[in-house]
Amino acid sequence: MIPTISAIKTAYPDATIDVLAEKRNSAIFRLSPQIRRVFHYDRPAELFRTLRTTYDVVIDTEQWHRLSAVVARLTRAPVLIGFATNERARLFTHPIAYSQDYYEIDSFFRLLAPLGIEQREVSFPFLAIPREAAERGGALLREIKGKTFVTIFPGASIPERRWGAERFGKVAEMLAALGVAVVVVGGKEDEGQGEMIVAGGTGVNLAGRTSLSETAAVIRKSALLVSGDSGVLHIAVGLGVPTVSLFGPGRAKKWAPRGDRHLVIDKGLPCSPCTTFGTTPPCPIAARCMNDITADEVCTAVTVLLTATGVLPSCCGKNEWSES
Repeated sequence: MIPTISAIKTAYPDATIDVLAEKRNSAIFRLSPQIRRVFHYDRPAELFRTLRTTYDVVIDTEQWHRLSAVVARLTRAPVLIGFATNERARLFTHPIAYSQDYYEIDSFFRLLAPLGIEQREVSFPFLAIPREAAERGGALLREIKGKTFVTIFPGASIPERRWGAERFGKVAEMLAALGVAVVVVGGKEDEGQGEMIVAGGTGVNLAGRTSLSETAAVIRKSALLVSGDSGVLHIAVGLGVPTVSLFGPGRAKKWAPRGDRHLVIDKGLPCSPCTTFGTTPPCPIAARCMNDITADEVCTAVTVLLTATGVLPSCCGKNEWSES
């Protein structure tokens, strides 16, 4: 969504932009200097403050749930823009069509059409790291003593999107053989996986030790990020960092990074993608779409990108890995 915020500020430099978000994902907006204030749905005082504030335009970026559309209507802004995916369309002055087949950045730009803003090419990076977070991230990276490193994020919002610490650990071992360290990032819930991934002395586990802004600072210093379909993946993209991403239940056409600095591994099973509007049904085949991805495939993708970006010599991009 942040490229669309930048587009608004470019078109209307004097505009002030507030964001209403849930606490669980609001920290990302600290990486966007164009935003004036961030309010929280799940803090009643902040929600009511939003409703009492006079806005010229309210844009609802939710794709399905109705509550955000109701909140938008309650602001009484003269211009209300949102996705027309269900009954919520009746609450907007400017309902906008939405499709599961649109790239998500393109979907958000469609919301700006009523403001006379046309879609433009996104410039990277479009996220900014606060100075304090950059300093803290740099201090934590002293543990790898200046080595080139790849960041690994093993976490996922649902079990079906997890690839597994054992496989990530194999990738870490393969990279160590090339002189490349790994740094694991994530929340407290990812600490155990992080310890397993670096158990062979291949790097450092920072899972549970950083804020979101500090995690972003670590990723910005890395040569590349390896991750499943996650918010952390999109942070790396927004920072202009190359990525290798693992897609299974999620919709790669909608969410996967694009461009020659990003490689997407997607087995393309007949039953995937199965996630619709953020909901993934129980999997009857034990998430084969993720489990069929091998450490060899991931490490080959990583070395190809590291070679293409000049981190590794050209011979390393042709390695044939043998997974035990």
